[in-house]
Amino acid sequence: MEFLEVLKRRRTTNGPFLPDPVSAEHQRVLVEAAAMAPSHFNSQPWRFVLVDDREKIEEVASISGESMTRLMEEGTFWKRYRPYFRFSEKEMEERRDGIFIDQMPSVLKPFRKQIFSNTGQAVMNRFGVPKTLGEDNRKLVAGSPLLLAVLLDKAEYRPGELSGFYSVFGMGAAVENIWLTTTELGMGIQFVSTPMEILENWDRIHRLLEVPDDLELMAVYRLGYVPEDQRRPTIDWSSRQRKRLSQYVFRNSCATPEQDPEGR
Repeated sequence: MEFLEVLKRRRTTNGPFLPDPVSAEHQRVLVEAAAMAPSHFNSQPWRFVLVDDREKIEEVASISGESMTRLMEEGTFWKRYRPYFRFSEKEMEERRDGIFIDQMPSVLKPFRKQIFSNTGQAVMNRFGVPKTLGEDNRKLVAGSPLLLAVLLDKAEYRPGELSGFYSVFGMGAAVENIWLTTTELGMGIQFVSTPMEILENWDRIHRLLEVPDDLELMAVYRLGYVPEDQRRPTIDWSSRQRKRLSQYVFRNSCATPEQDPEGR
């Protein structure tokens, strides 16, 4: 039951971490937990870079913030991720997936449903929302005491082949082990995704981490200890709903959805 409680408490940390460095013991626990994940023929294709050097963290933060600003200003973010956004509690309750836009500055609330239109994009640019989001992103990453880069061994990670799928599957299990362990340790974790969306910026991360030719950089995460009274950022969205069993589980064939428990 304690393990199931950890599963239920698992969250993405959207806000700042405490400034305290992540202890060497906890860093070791995290990567050892990752190593317990299943992998194809016990290939263990994952590799990790623990980054606690302040200059490197600041550089990753700058790249991340620049990337967020550019994605927002050009409208790339909204076009790419429109299918995942919900605009009302009713829609969120019906779909039970995606992101509910429930918190943003009051000046923008009247335009909430128009953020994916050209008009909405122009309004957000006029009010400097992309720069605000970019700077908020930079501060969050810069304020993280630890970054974790996740890589795969190219001997296993061969896109287009079964080995490529198996290695990604194993990497996902390893990262989930880390994620659950942060919950147990009183820590938080968040995907630093924006540099991946701009090729030249992702290349900058490669060079910063000195990634060799035989490894593929797959993701970067920020980690740290979570304050007890964490406040939500000014621009923040909720994603705590989960689908009902009948929406994702079937019995014996895909033709028969699983029945939902009574009262749910």
